[in-house]
Amino acid sequence: MSTYKSLTAMGIQHPEEIARYTLYMTDNTDIVRIIYNRKKGSILPISRRYRFPRLKKSTLVDSGTRQTEVIFESSLEFRNALAELDQLMDSKKGKADVRKLIAEEVRLLEEEVALRIEYIKTLVQKI
Repeated sequence: MSTYKSLTAMGIQHPEEIARYTLYMTDNTDIVRIIYNRKKGSILPISRRYRFPRLKKSTLVDSGTRQTEVIFESSLEFRNALAELDQLMDSKKGKADVRKLIAEEVRLLEEEVALRIEYIKTLVQKI
């Protein structure tokens, strides 16, 4: 079972291929545009748009005159999908940070070994 239930419900079968996403709103509709990292030769689209209609809600503005105002708020599905996308991007960012840290440690280790080799060579020449 996928850990990304909202994304699976949207039809996203491989969330690991998601590279980034953008959000915008038009005509009381929240839109998520997801950009994918597809393998070369893939016939699947590079990006897709998912639309989430905003929910119409009436709120009481003035209790004395019983005046109400209509507001639109994001749907629960949109908020859940956004939370899962944020979680996915954070996990990818964490992996990238770990890769950078490991690469830096390997570089430092290579420098240290090279210095030790040079030191040992100088000791051998003194003999």
